[in-house]
Amino acid sequence: MKPLRIKMTDTLIRGYDLISKMDTISLDTDFINNVDLTIFHSDDYVDCLKNITVEHKERYADQMRAYSFTDCDCPVFDYMYEYCQRYTAGTLLSGARLSNGEAEIAINWAGGLHHAKKFEASGFCYVNDCVLGILELLKTYQRVLYIDIDCHHGDGVEEAFLTTNRVLTVSFHKYGDYFPGTGSLEDIGAEAGKYYAVNFPLNDGINDESYEVAFKPVMNTIMQRFKPEAIML
Repeated sequence: MKPLRIKMTDTLIRGYDLISKMDTISLDTDFINNVDLTIFHSDDYVDCLKNITVEHKERYADQMRAYSFTDCDCPVFDYMYEYCQRYTAGTLLSGARLSNGEAEIAINWAGGLHHAKKFEASGFCYVNDCVLGILELLKTYQRVLYIDIDCHHGDGVEEAFLTTNRVLTVSFHKYGDYFPGTGSLEDIGAEAGKYYAVNFPLNDGINDESYEVAFKPVMNTIMQRFKPEAIML
């Protein structure tokens, strides 16, 4: 997720005057600084995020290979850790507002970095705010439904909750010779989480009408059977 995309999103929101239709949640510095990324990500990985810089990245050559910091899709940039803390704080505060009953819907326009793994960056994602947000919701709710309608499979979130039956992950995505290459029909979860991962792989050529025909009945059935207490989209 490039900061430019967030700026473009913010410009569109303000251009369409959506701000006036919503209550804005302010993030204070203390809340951001207290975000603990190690609730999901490994200590070593977070330490690397915190300390690596563009100027000195050669010193971290081994970690860069191990954690998939590549110029291709996960380059190192200055203030990387602070950036990750900030967008994750938005998701965590949104989850807290829902859990406290202060909101029925909360949106973090900068969130949704669903590819990041516990020990690894992936697909422009360094910290998986979706996973951390769901963990926040699980403090209050017994069953959380995660719905992913990005063009790419929501692999990081599915992997994080692969063995639990408290989180059901659903992903509608392009499949085949396409990043990240996961999310087949056979990917259904494991152990206690078996059948709590649902994947709907799609080929090229999907349009709005056919997507709706697929999405509505699948989601209606999941809502009826799983009965989620909270939903992350």
